[in-house]
Amino acid sequence: MIGKIFKEGFWKNNAVFKQVLGLCPALAVTTSAINGIAMGLASTAVLLCSNFVVSLIKNIIPAKVRIPSYIVIIASFVTMVDLLMNAYVHELHKVLGLFIPLIVVNCMILGRAESFASKNTPFKSIVDGLGVGLGFTFALFILGGVREILGNGSLLNFTLLPESFSPAIAMILPPGAFIALGFILFGYNYIEDKRSGGQESHTKEHCAVD
Repeated sequence: MIGKIFKEGFWKNNAVFKQVLGLCPALAVTTSAINGIAMGLASTAVLLCSNFVVSLIKNIIPAKVRIPSYIVIIASFVTMVDLLMNAYVHELHKVLGLFIPLIVVNCMILGRAESFASKNTPFKSIVDGLGVGLGFTFALFILGGVREILGNGSLLNFTLLPESFSPAIAMILPPGAFIALGFILFGYNYIEDKRSGGQESHTKEHCAVD
């Protein structure tokens, strides 16, 4: 059960690849893999904490004010993450800039609070937050990695391609984000279609044997 919750959030219902949520930071900050990882981990921290708190106090929040209450909880943790990053990873904080405070309005985080944490136990909510958050981090890392490799010839600031490689500068510009995401979504959907097709064939074969 726990493994299924994690897998659902990480891959099967990935926030970026499947639900197409959180595209504002996904497209804006992923000029490099490091930026993508940092943004993803910051969002994961907020998601974990907000899911946990919402699941703890879900029964004492009046139904009429549940959404404003969730936003206040999320905003509190975003403020903490913002201040901590500014104090300990200041250079990275400057790069991510406004997109850290904008985690407050990330539909992925509010959506998990409303659809999962408010209906489940704290432990399950933590697992859900971890799965969804790491899935979001993975998606941003892949997108940032593709753009960094094609745009700079490097990954995580390590040179991968020879000096003769002519980088596609457009990949680290805004149009490159849309192009890279489009190809990645194509690859994700292709993998999922192949998997679902294989599972369907296996089910039919199993029924025929029975």
